Amino acid sequence: MILIIAEKPSLARNITSAVGGMSKRDGYFEGNGYIVTWAFGHLFSLADVEDYNPSPEGTHYWTMSNLPCFPHKYKFEIKKDKNKKTDTGVLKQFQTIKKLCCRDDIEIIVNAGDSDREGEIIVRLCIEKAFDGVVTKTVKRLWLPDQTTETINKALSGMKDDSEYDSLANEGFARTFIDWLYGVNLTRYATLKSGTLLRVGRVIVPIVKAIYDRDMAIKNFVPDIYYAIVSKAKTNGTVVPLQSKVKFDKNQLVAAQALSDRYNAADAIVTSVRRKKEQLLPGKLYSLTKLQNVLGKKYKMSMPDSLAIVQKLYEEGYVTYPRTNSEYLATAEKDKVKQILENVGKMGYPVEFKDSKTIFDDSKIESHSALTPTYKIPDKNKLTPDETKVYATIMRRFAAVFCSRPCIADKTEIKIDVGGMEEFILKGTVIVEPGWTKYDDYNAKDKFLPDLKKGDKVVTDFAPVEKETSPPKHYTIETLNNYLKNPFKEEKAASHAENSVDETENINDDEEYRAIFEGLELGTEATRTGIIDNARKSNYIQLKKDVYLIQPDGIFLIEALSRMHIGMDKFKTAELGRSLKKVYHGEIKIEDSTMLAQKEISEIFSPGKMSEEDDTDDGFFGDNVGKCPLCGGNITRTKFGYGCSNYKDGCKFSIGGIICKRVISVSNATKLLEEGRTSKINGFTSKNGKLFDAFLKLENGKVVFDFENR
Repeated sequence: MILIIAEKPSLARNITSAVGGMSKRDGYFEGNGYIVTWAFGHLFSLADVEDYNPSPEGTHYWTMSNLPCFPHKYKFEIKKDKNKKTDTGVLKQFQTIKKLCCRDDIEIIVNAGDSDREGEIIVRLCIEKAFDGVVTKTVKRLWLPDQTTETINKALSGMKDDSEYDSLANEGFARTFIDWLYGVNLTRYATLKSGTLLRVGRVIVPIVKAIYDRDMAIKNFVPDIYYAIVSKAKTNGTVVPLQSKVKFDKNQLVAAQALSDRYNAADAIVTSVRRKKEQLLPGKLYSLTKLQNVLGKKYKMSMPDSLAIVQKLYEEGYVTYPRTNSEYLATAEKDKVKQILENVGKMGYPVEFKDSKTIFDDSKIESHSALTPTYKIPDKNKLTPDETKVYATIMRRFAAVFCSRPCIADKTEIKIDVGGMEEFILKGTVIVEPGWTKYDDYNAKDKFLPDLKKGDKVVTDFAPVEKETSPPKHYTIETLNNYLKNPFKEEKAASHAENSVDETENINDDEEYRAIFEGLELGTEATRTGIIDNARKSNYIQLKKDVYLIQPDGIFLIEALSRMHIGMDKFKTAELGRSLKKVYHGEIKIEDSTMLAQKEISEIFSPGKMSEEDDTDDGFFGDNVGKCPLCGGNITRTKFGYGCSNYKDGCKFSIGGIICKRVISVSNATKLLEEGRTSKINGFTSKNGKLFDAFLKLENGKVVFDFENR
């Protein structure tokens, strides 16, 4: 008998349907030489700190006494059932899996986790725990690019040993251990320091920080005036718009006018007119990120919603595996694509097979090919409106890529020389044969140019036009996703973002895929959506339509971590991501990767990290820093500074934790209370942005500045 362990019940049902002739039992199906059972995603999770370093206090309250925690060997424990009063949850299902694994008639066990590093370790853990760590039976891997009956049966007949996926499992375990190290150690540390639950993670913090930095840049942006030199005169009754590349500061109006006069005094001559017909290529097939970008921009559909829908379509066999980072198909899939095209053609799309490097490219595929429809076509009347939108978006892009009718455009380029001082270039595109644009979005509007010929003289009326610099734009679903895929790549110019299909995307994307394969992206296709949603649920960020905005709790998170010198920036996260890829490629071991995390965490916990010159250590929440000068009560560290323990009894004395953008340290707070005056504090910032140094002193029960050196 062959035992198949699916990651989820939905996959178990699809496998059972593909095998056929199976009967339902308690927690599994059996028949035709197979037994199919399932997990509920993760049945196991890493043990908590107290399981490695028991608290000396003997309690489960968070404490610094057992931090940092660096396990010599990581322990996985069965997850607690949500409903402890019943036996129908996680524990019962694992007991079923364990019993089935140990049955004498089971010769082969099949790992049918989702086809990624997460799915690989979910089922591996179930099997290892079932045998108490020593697996005594043959284990195979069922790798499914989609969940159609045909694909499942084909995969069942060609399974590889699960050991061939050891590199994927190693990467999965390394990622799990690293995320635990950061999440447990730094979340506890930051929470104990701040008095507020702060979720610190390898990916969530850089995501929140990116939105924080952008929103702070917008908030602090001061618009500036500049002058552009513009001409909108008519030639032969048609406006010829010309704008100089030369810009002038707000105090250079005279110079701008002088250049305008020189341009107007010179002859503006058409030196070149080039017209040609070009074939416009459609966009590439979808990765999950690119699909979510389109759905967010077009339908204002959030990432969790779009992922849930495409996951359901996948589980029902209508689309291929969704958590893919590639926009290409594998060369081995050509016959499968031909079969899909036959069905797509029956739907009325004019399609044909194309063997192109822009479609089939093994070098641009890490684990999974691009997201496409399968040969199984859904009944549109049985799909919800949102399911229809998602499926149609995937189908239309597939039809556009393989459309038999090309999109032809007239492209025109006119060059105009103004007195040898500057050359102006006008470009226009007019679609003459729509081709694939009838089926997939292409929003570029036809741009007609004036009817000019080489040698024509153009009328000009250049004049300075006052313009204002623009602030950065808030992150949208699309721009944040693009940033996370490659945080070291500059954003495309705004003009490119206007088109749903950017012609430049088909030219060269080697840099993007190199970043993905090196592990430079923040999060992965499989995890990014969930992490962003966790940041939203934690009230760190808000998604308003398709725009991300920082929230007060997110501001507190980033600024509190900055005060603690916890620098979870994109550089460190990318360094860890790169190490995970090295684990995958066998260049380093799991332990080498986790040591990078341990080293950075150790530095945060290292004693004497703060120096007298860098007096920014504001201690831990609840620290007693001295006696109240008004009532004699204890002054303790609070969320926002230092306050009197008799606050509820009416004492209002407090010391701000941050004064004029400068952290007030525990040592200075203590000195202020004991001696009435702090040490000299450097780096205060005035309202107009100027830095200044000063002492703080007590005066009539209030904290005031003291500028006297004595």
